[in-house]
Amino acid sequence: MRAIGHFYNGRSQPGDGRLSDVFDPNTGQVQARVALGDTALVEAVVAASKAAQRGWAAVNPQRRARVLFEFKRLLERDMDSLAYLLSSEHGKVIADAKGDIQRGLEVVEFACGIPHLLKGDYTQGAGPGIDVYSMRQPLGVVAGITPFNFPAMIPMWMFAPALACGNAFILKPSERDPSVPLRLVELLIEAGLPADVLNVVQGDKMVVDVLLDHPDIKAISFVGSSDIAQYVYGRGAANGKRMQCMGGAKNHGIVLPDADLDQAVADIMGAAYGSAGERCMALPVVVPVGERTADALRGRLVEAIEGLQVGISTDADAHYGPVVSAAHKARIETYIQMGVDEGAELVRDGRGFALQGYENGFFLGPTLFDKVTPQMKSYQDEIFGPVLQMVRADSFEEALRLPSLHPYGNGVAIFTRNGDYARDFADQVEVGMVGINVPIPVPVAYHSFGGWKRSGFGDLNQYGMDGVRFYTRVKTVTQRWPRGGVLADSSFVIPTMT
Repeated sequence: MRAIGHFYNGRSQPGDGRLSDVFDPNTGQVQARVALGDTALVEAVVAASKAAQRGWAAVNPQRRARVLFEFKRLLERDMDSLAYLLSSEHGKVIADAKGDIQRGLEVVEFACGIPHLLKGDYTQGAGPGIDVYSMRQPLGVVAGITPFNFPAMIPMWMFAPALACGNAFILKPSERDPSVPLRLVELLIEAGLPADVLNVVQGDKMVVDVLLDHPDIKAISFVGSSDIAQYVYGRGAANGKRMQCMGGAKNHGIVLPDADLDQAVADIMGAAYGSAGERCMALPVVVPVGERTADALRGRLVEAIEGLQVGISTDADAHYGPVVSAAHKARIETYIQMGVDEGAELVRDGRGFALQGYENGFFLGPTLFDKVTPQMKSYQDEIFGPVLQMVRADSFEEALRLPSLHPYGNGVAIFTRNGDYARDFADQVEVGMVGINVPIPVPVAYHSFGGWKRSGFGDLNQYGMDGVRFYTRVKTVTQRWPRGGVLADSSFVIPTMT
């Protein structure tokens, strides 16, 4: 049985004490056991990180960027093996696993520009003989708590800008698929990162709470469910930490009558069922405007669902693979039954799907509901599985209200050929990320990722310039050099420009 431990002192370290099973979602069998850390381990790792951070912060930004450039090269070299390892623990198909890695790699590319991104401001002659300048400095030791659904992308979203800015970083990955984060740290060490600048502590809530309470950790970034995001944000902020916590989602796809229906269906299918729906930027709700649009869309979706192929993660022909665990599969099935009980029309039922030869795997077929209403709990909650719900709207205004009034506000998409409607929608919708004929509007690496309402807690978003701002603090210097060594008499009045 493969044993998965932690990473500190520049190498992988075995764990002892509590263990957690790591499954192969394709077979349902335990393939490894990961060690779960404790308070003593976190204390030791924080101390090592704190000691290493001082030297790393003293390295100039250009040299820090060179480490990230080399890390990028190693990621590209090992893309295939990383994708296979990721798929074996998560269950997403290989092509999707490569996308997971690539989107993280793009943030690494952005962070390679850190010499420019860290430049401060300068004002000469702000007052008589007075100059003012600002600088961005690292916070010290920071941490990231990442979810199971993107075990490569989201850690890189966090640690790439944090390291580039001169911080030391402690990563607490999901215990469900912990191997890829360890491999990423090994590649960074190979790229020239000093030992203990990036460490990994495996664990569960016990480790999370120790990180949230530790006085030497200055900031924490989190991605996960909204209830836990709110808890993490509140506890960390109460301890004086800078917090950035991304929660759940219930993204809507609005389909107007003038939309290119063939393209919209193709986009919705990939966004709703890709990665078995285990994405916070999935599109689990589709909102056709008008009965004619709804009936046509439903017919096309049913036809497209018939052509979906569910398979093991290494099947190149599969559109998606299993969900991550038996417990998560059971949770999704509970929500499907909830939709039935609430009166939604179950058009396609993904329960009971079995893949020949992999009957114990965590597979679900694609599910489609029609005539879902906003009052249903199955609509209000994030299901996080291959379940698509159709909510019919009579008008553009009604369609606009649905995502705006929903408790989540992560992403939304509108499908239309009408620029007027698209512009009004983007301006008025109460959601953080908007796609116009783009089903999964995850911003590129030099913008920032972040939702509104219960999808995001904290003032700064992930990556982009918000990432640089999150992992640094600004120091502003006002300087004066006396001429001839003579200073004016003491003044007891607040300095002004008069």
